[in-house]
Amino acid sequence: MPDPLPRTPAFRLEGRRALVTGAGKGIGLACAAALAQAGAQVVLAARTLADVEVGAAAIWDMGGRAQALRLDVANTDAAQAAIAAEGPFDILVNNAGTNRPMPMSAVTPADYEAVMDLNVRAAFFVAQAVARGLIAAGRPGSLIHIGSQMGHVGGVNRSLYCASKWAIEGMSKSFALDLASHGIRSNTIAPTFIETPMTRPFFEDAAFRDSVLARIKLGRIGRVEDIMGAVVFLASEASALVTGTSIVVDGGWTAD
Repeated sequence: MPDPLPRTPAFRLEGRRALVTGAGKGIGLACAAALAQAGAQVVLAARTLADVEVGAAAIWDMGGRAQALRLDVANTDAAQAAIAAEGPFDILVNNAGTNRPMPMSAVTPADYEAVMDLNVRAAFFVAQAVARGLIAAGRPGSLIHIGSQMGHVGGVNRSLYCASKWAIEGMSKSFALDLASHGIRSNTIAPTFIETPMTRPFFEDAAFRDSVLARIKLGRIGRVEDIMGAVVFLASEASALVTGTSIVVDGGWTAD
């Protein structure tokens, strides 16, 4: 009698709660929708409550479960208190972030602080709050940080952004080591340029669009749907042995 065939681990997320920061639009909203479609109860968090209320309502309309949370991740004490009160969360999508593209010679201390405080400092302490909740509850979990292909390469006029996203990669690897004994995994998703309400105006510049398409080997700008499968994979049992790494969703940008 042959051994029974192994079964694919579940991609379903029923019974799990997820926190998605910067969930009002774009990649954050798509990640929240993906997790809800996989069965998770999702808390959509953003500084502007009205944005995430619309997203949460849309998830309910499609048959999912969601709630909106006003959360200013840059206010560390308030954010950590809110996460402790609302948690524990089995899944974190650490998505809130910003960019100020400019030559490195033009960067001011104020620019530096704006990008690094949101992209790195806030992300660190949001993850810490979620991890603390899981440890206190004795539960495993998955921390997913939205990085960038620019956390793997350099980019013209992207010195600040690259610095922040390379920091996210190192941060996530160290989180993975610190939290492995608790069954908490930490990984990044590193997208190429994704068309969102925030990035759409940039693509109206034909020269910029052409320069991007010349680097994306699959020949198209990324869509938020391209991130959704990766986030469900990293949130689910299908990635149970995946930690301390990055899923680079870049259409081949970093391959050469």
